[in-house]
Amino acid sequence: MRKARIYIALACCFLAVAIFAWAQANRKPGLWEMTSTMTWQQSPMPPGMTMPAGANSPFGGGPHTTQVCLTQAMIDKYGAPMPSSQRGQCQISNVSLKPTSMSADWICTGMMAGKGTLESSWSDPDHAIGKVHFVGTMQMGPNSRPIEYTMESSSVYKGADCGSVPPMTMPAGK
Repeated sequence: MRKARIYIALACCFLAVAIFAWAQANRKPGLWEMTSTMTWQQSPMPPGMTMPAGANSPFGGGPHTTQVCLTQAMIDKYGAPMPSSQRGQCQISNVSLKPTSMSADWICTGMMAGKGTLESSWSDPDHAIGKVHFVGTMQMGPNSRPIEYTMESSSVYKGADCGSVPPMTMPAGK
């Protein structure tokens, strides 16, 4: 009876690993088009000033579309594209990678200091949605101003060839 429980437990573990590996194998490295919208809950701009406008401004309220080259290494480690590291001053920690989603903490020091949460999910190999919520401070000249923003994104796989788009840099992890 005891051996049967051990074999059942081992079989369940192998099944879980196989499902996880299958889900990761279905994520596609290559060129992805990401459309994101940033919403400021607390802007770093002084009272009376607004964020720069423009159709492709990452600070404005409208959608911002960019192409990213996602590597197999990033899929294996994070499952999805990660935010840029702000010149190496941000790190990703507490990564929780599941077959159809991931979450992590994003901790930044330097000009932009604070903590964010990252979430991404995918229902099929060609589409993903993501969300970043960050709370902290931003250095504005000699002053530090509180900030809070949410960025929501949707990504669509375009193909295995990234063309002239360089591969994403793997962010630092804790």
